[in-house]
Amino acid sequence: MKKVCTKIVNIVGNVLTVQAEGVAYEELAEVSTSMGRSLAQVIRLDKDRVYLQAFQGSRGISTGDEVKFLGHPMQVGFSSNLLGRIFNGSGEPIDGGPAITENLIEIGGPSPNPATRVIPSQMIRTNIPMIDVFNTLVESQKLPIFSSSGEPYNELLARIALQAEVDMIILGGIGLKYDQYIYFKETLEEGGALSRTIFFMHTASDPIVEGLMVPDMCLAVAENFALQGKRVLVLLSDMTNFADALKEIAITMEQVPSNRGYPGDLYSQLAARYEKAVDFDGAGSITILAVTTMPGDDVTHPVPDNTGYITEGQFYLKGGRIEPFGSLSRLKQQVNKDTREDHRAIMDGMLQLYAQYNETEEKRAMGFRMSQWDQKLLKYGQLFEKTMMDLKVNISLEKALDEGWQILAQCFEPEQTSFRSELINKFWPKAK
Repeated sequence: MKKVCTKIVNIVGNVLTVQAEGVAYEELAEVSTSMGRSLAQVIRLDKDRVYLQAFQGSRGISTGDEVKFLGHPMQVGFSSNLLGRIFNGSGEPIDGGPAITENLIEIGGPSPNPATRVIPSQMIRTNIPMIDVFNTLVESQKLPIFSSSGEPYNELLARIALQAEVDMIILGGIGLKYDQYIYFKETLEEGGALSRTIFFMHTASDPIVEGLMVPDMCLAVAENFALQGKRVLVLLSDMTNFADALKEIAITMEQVPSNRGYPGDLYSQLAARYEKAVDFDGAGSITILAVTTMPGDDVTHPVPDNTGYITEGQFYLKGGRIEPFGSLSRLKQQVNKDTREDHRAIMDGMLQLYAQYNETEEKRAMGFRMSQWDQKLLKYGQLFEKTMMDLKVNISLEKALDEGWQILAQCFEPEQTSFRSELINKFWPKAK
């Protein structure tokens, strides 16, 4: 039976307070005003006091308006008809198409039972060398993209959406600027990937609570497709906006703040989303890549700091490129052994030489005299950055490995590298 309150006790900002019993946390309510009906969500329970976050804000709501509790949390329609569609943070279509009203599923459920998971063992190819070769993305992995403001993280997500070898993409935008939303939409349309993509979009001008629901909507839909056997890649941008929304609501609720004003349960809130990454036994999988912008390029900021304890590494975006020494995929060893026999050697050997190049570049900048070996390293570093690190490069893993050998052969003699003789004999380019 739906509970109805005919009086709102208090209105502070966009938070409504009513007296009610038998109401659940995150339950939806419908507020009837003279301007129509709007949704609100339970965000706090204190004995018989129920606090609701109004989706469309509190403008037009008075203390005498009626509040009807709907008896369920936020739901989203689940259907194959979701593919190619664009929805807002409330699950309503914004692409001019019909609403999906059949087979409603609740969002924000628990993480999958560990007994239903299998050990990650499948590579997800992206045709981006800095991912495929050096920090391989593994199916069912959860990885953040740590980025400072101004870096092309949305461009990187769009590239991955176009090129990742998965069955479908679910793209969640949290606090996006409108031009960023248009960029995603046009890029996916032009690249022919929109038909395998579901887009949940929340802009900075939309209600805060909708931004909080975007990751849950993406992951609820992803879980149901994964249970049908689909390999689903969930892309989120950006989780710092999600955390800032949590902070804003916590401040409104006058909760005791933790580090830099974020709520004390920030870790739990982030983990509840990231832990939805899973490879189901006998079914499909959910892989999560989520942008985490770092204010002031500070990796110790509470959002990236907490995220690092939850996830299985990170891609560190700096200077418009994936930084090889700040990035890490902790599961890459699960798949690198099965790709090509020279994969691990190329990955380790080229990074060792690139580290030496960075040291040589520092010496050159300080005016030190360059030796013949230093000259080789300088040439190598420039080729490595152009061929491997440039995010515009779009080549397969095998082609990238071959390019690696070509770079090495242009700069060094075989005996100057640390590669095993059997690999050099098999893969070192033959002189023409």
